[in-house]
This record gives sequence, C-alpha cells and structure tokens, in this order.
Amino acid sequence: QVQLAESGGGLVQAGGSLRLACVASGRTHPTMSMAWFRQAPGKEREFVGGISSLRGTTGYKDSVQGRFTISKNNADRTMYLQMNSLKPEDTAQYYCGAVLGATTALSMRDRRLYSYWGQGTQVTVSS
Repeated sequence: QVQLAESGGGLVQAGGSLRLACVASGRTHPTMSMAWFRQAPGKEREFVGGISSLRGTTGYKDSVQGRFTISKNNADRTMYLQMNSLKPEDTAQYYCGAVLGATTALSMRDRRLYSYWGQGTQVTVSS
C-alpha cells in the first residue's frame, strides 16, 4: 500500500502564490507516477498537472500552464505543486494521486488511472 499526504493549502489573495506538497510513504517505488487533481464544490475532480516516472515528463491543464509547476524529489518521495498568479477559479480541494508505472502526457490526465489518493488540501483564492 502507498499512503499520500498533502499539505500547503490555505487562503491567499488573487495574484498570490502557494506551494503544495504531497509526501508518499509505504510501498513506494521509483517507477511511481504522480499527479495533482482538484475538485470544487459541485464539480467533478479534474486534472491539474502530473509528472511521469518516465523521464520526468510533465503535463498541465491548459488553464494553469505557465502559472503552475510540478516537481518531484525522489529522495524524500515528495511531489510539489508551485502555484503562482492564483485566480479565484483555482479555489478547490487539491488532491494528489499516484500509480505504479509510467504515465504518458495523455494518460496522466485520467483520474481513473490512479490507485492511490491523499485526503486533499484546501486552496482558497479570494478576489
């Protein structure tokens, strides 16, 4: 089993920044690919960005491209999401997901692919 724990959420004004972290523990593996999803009230969980174990390939939702950056530190099994120029529409509960094996730029966007999920961290952006 793999356990995921997110942190770093909070309340920020529009234009501000936050850095989320997702720490993996348990039976992790170097081939594990990870991603960030978010869910706003009344909406489906949507892909934000992901990082594949294959060459560290990253992918982003169009609306966050250029504002959000994903990175991963394999030594401490932590994935980060640096969020800049935040907008009120970025308000949501943010979740990290993980799957053993490589994802592609296309497959990483499918939430059904991920076997493990964290409990989420709330991000609220005020206007």
